Amino acid sequence: MERLPGGRRPRLVSSLGLGRRSWEVTLDEERGRLAWRDPRPPRRAGENCFVPISEIIAVEETEFNKKQRNIGRWQKMAKLHAFTVYYVKKARNHRWRCSDATFWCEDEHLCNQWTQALKELLEMQKSRPKQLLVYINPYGGKRQGKRIYEQKVAPLFSLASISTDVVITEHANHAKDNLFEVNIYKYDGVVCVGGDGMFSEVMHGLIGRMQKDSGIDQNNPKASLVQCNIRIGIIPAGSTDCICYSTVGISDPVTSALHIILGDCQPLDVSSVHHNNTFLKYSVSLLGYGFYGDILKDSEKKRWMGPMRYDYSGFKTFLSHHYYEGTIAYQPAKHTHGSPRDKERCRTGCYICKQSEKQLAEQSKERGLKHEEGEEEWKVIKGKFLAINAVSMSCACPRSPKGLSPAAHLADGSADLILVRKCSRFDFLRYLVRHTNQDDQFDFPFVDVYRVKCFQFTSKLSEDNESNVMDIGKKRFGQFCRDHPACCCNIVNSTWNCDGETLDSSAVEVRVHCQLMKLFARGIEEDCKDEAAHSQSSIEQLL
Repeated sequence: MERLPGGRRPRLVSSLGLGRRSWEVTLDEERGRLAWRDPRPPRRAGENCFVPISEIIAVEETEFNKKQRNIGRWQKMAKLHAFTVYYVKKARNHRWRCSDATFWCEDEHLCNQWTQALKELLEMQKSRPKQLLVYINPYGGKRQGKRIYEQKVAPLFSLASISTDVVITEHANHAKDNLFEVNIYKYDGVVCVGGDGMFSEVMHGLIGRMQKDSGIDQNNPKASLVQCNIRIGIIPAGSTDCICYSTVGISDPVTSALHIILGDCQPLDVSSVHHNNTFLKYSVSLLGYGFYGDILKDSEKKRWMGPMRYDYSGFKTFLSHHYYEGTIAYQPAKHTHGSPRDKERCRTGCYICKQSEKQLAEQSKERGLKHEEGEEEWKVIKGKFLAINAVSMSCACPRSPKGLSPAAHLADGSADLILVRKCSRFDFLRYLVRHTNQDDQFDFPFVDVYRVKCFQFTSKLSEDNESNVMDIGKKRFGQFCRDHPACCCNIVNSTWNCDGETLDSSAVEVRVHCQLMKLFARGIEEDCKDEAAHSQSSIEQLL
């Protein structure tokens, strides 16, 4: 085919067979889509169909023999030439499936022309991975990780011509340790098959490897970490798949595999957790002290119960109604737009996340993050808390479709700090129920929420072990908030829930690193019936 100036291909229009009918098929490179319509009048609504080139998975030549009814008998016609287009079909609730359409014609040259044109356009999709490193946790969740990958994911990777190196993990931190040894730079991405724990292990391995290769000391809480450009894909197969649900919109292996194949990229904030200049953990979803920490600590003793252990431990922890006294110091995230209580949800192509990325880059060039943090005053709150939660994403899940903080953003360089102060058991139940409906879950006098870029927490027990803690706090953080005076209660420490893993530390320093890593994800798309969704649903009806 001839090309227009600038390398663009003119529209390719042909009459091709689709099913039992002839269609006018158009390959429009300028609009980036493959479209077809019934040329015969009258044209019914829904018969103009198209698939974006970016959502075509593969194109293959196909053997096709059409049979035609003639005088009561079926007779074979001359051999026809055909090609099959495999594409993403979007269903409800953000679910994706692999569908296909086979086009046929009698002209071999025309068929080859179409096949070549489509394959050339697919080759131009540079963000798509060619080689992946896959880690499978065979023990997570219901021990279905290996089966899910082999039956649902591997065939799709093969269809998309993606080569893989598969590692079956044999013990805890197997993937993390392996990532420090292999040549990760020859891969276009790393895929983890498992739950949130498996993702955390791969994330720690990749980020740690990048800092090691760059000579960055992870124990320095103020270090500017090197961004990890190797994307991580998540194939959900665990007890909890919160991260997958919050970044894709559904916990479904096929949907996640298709996001990986298309080469989608979603930047993600990562929070580093330190104690006394010692690195402890990275967190991307929930960092919870008190209620959620107690649930996790109790459930770890009952792993034999399977996923039911979370319900049992949650009920038990709710009845215990423990509260903890301590001090929270934080720096507000003044660089980002929006607030935790607005209605701006983080969706595909989020404007707030893009603006935050630009602003942080400009601030880093002009002043540097360290200097900026030194100028801003810390705000301090003392009190008794039933729960202290810091979330870098909504933390949505099937039981809580909105999550712990519905307006939290994936990549704006901030976390939403939620403080649930001591209240009655009934009021706390009202707060928990709000997570399952559409009401404002922060609309309680005992709940405070702040958008922060870093914070520190020190339990009352740790404060008493330090000398002159009040003087140190006033000098470093400014005046304490008088709204939350110190009061006496049982000095008992809770456990931190760090992305589903326990973390025992009564004093932590947490810092959010903007877009430190990237996922094979598109973000959560708006759940509406747009033209593309309507057209793709019509394809199945026409075949």
